[in-house]
Amino acid sequence: MGFKCISVRREGAVEHLVLERPDVHNAFDEEMIREITWWAESVAADHEVRAIVLCGAGPSFCAGADLRWMAKMVQYSRDQNVQDATDAARMFLALDRLPLPVIARVHGAALGGGAGLCAVADIVIAADDAVFGFTEVKLGIIPAVISPFVIAKIGRSAARELFLTGRRFDASHALQIGLVHAVVPAEDLDGEVARYVRELLGAAPGAVAAIKALIPDVHRRGPAEATTVTCEALAERRASAEGQDGLRAFLEKRKPGWIVDANVERG
Repeated sequence: MGFKCISVRREGAVEHLVLERPDVHNAFDEEMIREITWWAESVAADHEVRAIVLCGAGPSFCAGADLRWMAKMVQYSRDQNVQDATDAARMFLALDRLPLPVIARVHGAALGGGAGLCAVADIVIAADDAVFGFTEVKLGIIPAVISPFVIAKIGRSAARELFLTGRRFDASHALQIGLVHAVVPAEDLDGEVARYVRELLGAAPGAVAAIKALIPDVHRRGPAEATTVTCEALAERRASAEGQDGLRAFLEKRKPGWIVDANVERG
């Protein structure tokens, strides 16, 4: 598939997904949503990729919905609105379900759906001057499609305050509520991304995929109900070729077979 709204490049075992609409601060429209969905559903099956870095070209990470797209929505029928929202939901779900670790490199604005991208990323690294917001209510709409992912990430209390007010907040507050995992000066963003990539490339890919799938499963259950699921998951990993290699490598004081060199450049 040829891309117009995103670009993709592979550096070793790291795939970089770049939002490429800098003239509109990488705001979403139908085409960008289709391209990201297609990419996410394709890369999920690519066993050569070990980590993904998601970033935005130009002055912002992602400023939400494109104004021209929003102008079209005014004329949409109810059925057209449902289909449009379903397409966006499919994109966020495809990103959320990736068996690969996703790092979001955030600078500038991350508003609306842009903040939603932070919610489906596994690790979010933000510049200290980045600005976030679930601003939909200021436009008379709501952050409905992204709400399951955001609430799972920051909790009901923080979501209520931010969804209802639609206020913008800084990277420090994003870190406090758990939307962001690290805040650094803008000039240090790439170095921090590279540090996390190195950590991820030192982790067993099968184990990473397994724990990504286990987290939402466990989150839906109480501790007692989760016991069978977690014990079976651990037993399966211990018996796997990857788990056996990791345990033996530790005992034999050698590197396991999945270790690869990091290869990360500027986003």
